[in-house]
Amino acid sequence: MAEPTYPFDIHACPSPAYVVDDALLRNNLELLGEVQERSGARILLALKGFAMWDCFPMIREYLVGTTSSGQDEARLGAETFGGEVHVYSPAFTEPEMAVVLRYADHLSFNSPGQWRRFRDTVAAAPRRVSCGLRVNPEHSTGAVPLYDPCAPGSRLGTRAADLAPEDLAGLEGLHFHTLCEQNSDALEHTLEAFEAKFGHYLAGMQWMNFGGGHHITRSDYDVERLVRLVRDFKARHPHLTVYLEPGEAIALNTGYLVCTVLDIVDNGGPIAILDTSATAHMPDVLEMPYRPEIIGAGEPGEKAHSYRLGGLTCLAGDVVGEYSFDAPLAIGDRLVFTDMAHYTMVKTTTFNGIRLPSICRIDEASREVRTVRTFGYVDYMQRLS
Repeated sequence: MAEPTYPFDIHACPSPAYVVDDALLRNNLELLGEVQERSGARILLALKGFAMWDCFPMIREYLVGTTSSGQDEARLGAETFGGEVHVYSPAFTEPEMAVVLRYADHLSFNSPGQWRRFRDTVAAAPRRVSCGLRVNPEHSTGAVPLYDPCAPGSRLGTRAADLAPEDLAGLEGLHFHTLCEQNSDALEHTLEAFEAKFGHYLAGMQWMNFGGGHHITRSDYDVERLVRLVRDFKARHPHLTVYLEPGEAIALNTGYLVCTVLDIVDNGGPIAILDTSATAHMPDVLEMPYRPEIIGAGEPGEKAHSYRLGGLTCLAGDVVGEYSFDAPLAIGDRLVFTDMAHYTMVKTTTFNGIRLPSICRIDEASREVRTVRTFGYVDYMQRLS
């Protein structure tokens, strides 16, 4: 196969491997840093989206801290990133809360019941923790129900109808998270719904968290609108500190998944079997669902040679998608999927005993590829007994 032009040496890393480009990561961070400065918001790295802690020294040059979904992410943020540690979970256990309170600076509860259960525990903690409540504005803006926290019957956040003023006694912040890879117009509509339902509670608060899902570093994102929204909100509520906690925006379009063609079979058309997997290594392809881009490939039928690309697991639907190439694929050819940094490494599994992809970085200056971590049998075995 005649190889297209790649932004790095695709043979300098193991296969399969996630490869993060430091130069692209810094571009995103510089934009996020500018948004912080211009808007007055404080931006957190959402570890559920991107937790490659080898990159944290660079990221903390720009962002103020991390936000996590439980005890282990909280510890990782505190120990490897530093700065502010924010934590939210739909529900905490008592043992988990004991760990969370060692690391959290801000803690958002999902319901007044959870706050009542743990308020005395928080008060007795050896360090001060600022607590808040996640609310549900009941305003859906996304197109995929799987990712809509405001869908009917949602367990995420407290509705206005289920909240009384006394439920907020002792709390210092409110938190909503309603977006998923969306532009700032969705935030604007959500803010309108939020303030209509919960705005009367803000006078007694110290901070406000706008959650994640802000696709700030996407090329068509309306940054000016975001800056205006935050500044206008702060003008209406000057006593509040505003937080944003994007996951995907930090690492959007900064990474790749390098893989290799292992075999080519035919069943109504050629099928290339790769040494990676949609279900195990890029599950959002099946969950969202979406079709990731491959450098040098086109839509099926666009180029001379079309293939279905499938993964290594026994799942019949472990199929990435249909692609076409200028030249026929051959066993041993490497393919490079783009935008494979966020919501990839954090969601991988070892289903079927398939090994996790290696993790690599591309140096900003030299463009050399460094392998950060490889995985083997022990990583699989230790998860199971």
